[in-house]
Amino acid sequence: MTPTGEEIRASGPSAATWDERITGALVGAAVGDALGGPVEGYSPDQILHRHGGRVHGVVGPWHGDDWRTARPLAPYHKGDGHVTDDTLMTHALVRVYARVRDHLDAYAVADHLVPDLMTQPRWIPELEREELPLHRLFLAEKWLVARLHYGHVDPREAGTGNIVNCGAAMYMAPVGLVNAADPAGAYAEALDVAGAHQSSYGREAAGVLAAAVAAACTPGASADSVVAACLSLAKDGTRAAIEKVCEEAARHPDVESALAPLRAAVAPYDTVGPDYRAPSLGARRPSRLHAIEELPIALGLLVVARGEYRQAVLGAVNYGRDCDSIATMAGTLAGALGSPVPDDWAKTVAEASRLDLWEPARTLAAVAREVFERDVRRRRAHERAVAAMGGPRCSD
Repeated sequence: MTPTGEEIRASGPSAATWDERITGALVGAAVGDALGGPVEGYSPDQILHRHGGRVHGVVGPWHGDDWRTARPLAPYHKGDGHVTDDTLMTHALVRVYARVRDHLDAYAVADHLVPDLMTQPRWIPELEREELPLHRLFLAEKWLVARLHYGHVDPREAGTGNIVNCGAAMYMAPVGLVNAADPAGAYAEALDVAGAHQSSYGREAAGVLAAAVAAACTPGASADSVVAACLSLAKDGTRAAIEKVCEEAARHPDVESALAPLRAAVAPYDTVGPDYRAPSLGARRPSRLHAIEELPIALGLLVVARGEYRQAVLGAVNYGRDCDSIATMAGTLAGALGSPVPDDWAKTVAEASRLDLWEPARTLAAVAREVFERDVRRRRAHERAVAAMGGPRCSD
């Protein structure tokens, strides 16, 4: 039986089990995604004006009943608890793990993820109909199909040439969960998986997000220890952006006071520029000096919220810009730490999206146990081989 938020809260975040952390991370990501969707692309001031205050939960479409035709969002029904492509891609990656039942690489993306996206119709909440997931995806994600299915590019190199964005990082949480408590292992696996989709700092962000989720699953973990794990692995502009944003985050007692300063801290590393809907000429181009905006901000809000789910996610939603992905990342990290996802939010999103948000968690938890047991057998075989050569022996 899936534990409720109240049951996890009673035992305390630090006591959350592996299964509870996987559930919290995946349900938490989906809920954050749904809350952020209707205000994506706007500034904190625009959100404040549109809603007569900060967003505190599920809200309707930005353009109300005109969502079917109002640009630039039509024909997508963003709002009213509908998840976006962040969740659709996350669940698709869980299905790949369910088929492979082992660690993944770029070839698994080509062999399993791409066919899943282009051959199996599924319920798409924002379109309110069954459709191939491919038809909902942004161009940066359609790139997977163009390069791997039609272009027959080496999966390990297929991400080269794509626009550099958070497209791979937004669905990389399952990699961190399968590698729970092993940030370095999660980072390496995610870099391989994401190579089929992204390059440069987009690929790096996918690796670091997976590492952050793995670190959050470690017993006794906190927002600060998650950030420390990220800084120990991240490279180039991604590392610098995380460091500066989280240094700024530590100065703020609440998310409201942190919104503008966190944006100022990440701005030197962000290529999109101040107007999210009118990107700069250098937007989303490969660079060793830059970073996607979403990951550092999600980590910064996790620090301000001290790992608490509600505050981290609402901070992400009211930050605006690419806030569905920021809230997805903040939600998965807080959930992996064991902070409970509000039950009313989860039930509303599940019902509105017509999705079982808990089934992917049950599936991934079973796969993660199988992978761990296989890893132990592989490690023991390696130890025996080294010992047989006269090398060091490892005691249990």
